[in-house]
Amino acid sequence: MSDSDSERDGFEAGTAGSQGDPRVLIAMNAILSTLFAWTIVWGLSFLGAVEFGLINVATAAVVLFAITYLVTMN
Repeated sequence: MSDSDSERDGFEAGTAGSQGDPRVLIAMNAILSTLFAWTIVWGLSFLGAVEFGLINVATAAVVLFAITYLVTMN
């Protein structure tokens, strides 16, 4: 029982002190922003509000990426 307690304490200490690799966070932000932008533009084109196209998806992805980057880096 004491072994599992010491492992748990070690894991909690490791995760609490780890900042992570910023490149991974930026890559995840880019991928998820692109997928979300694709979904938003597809939904709006389904409603007839905008035309579904690469430029609209890319613009929405850049805007979402910038917003999430600014919010998470503060």
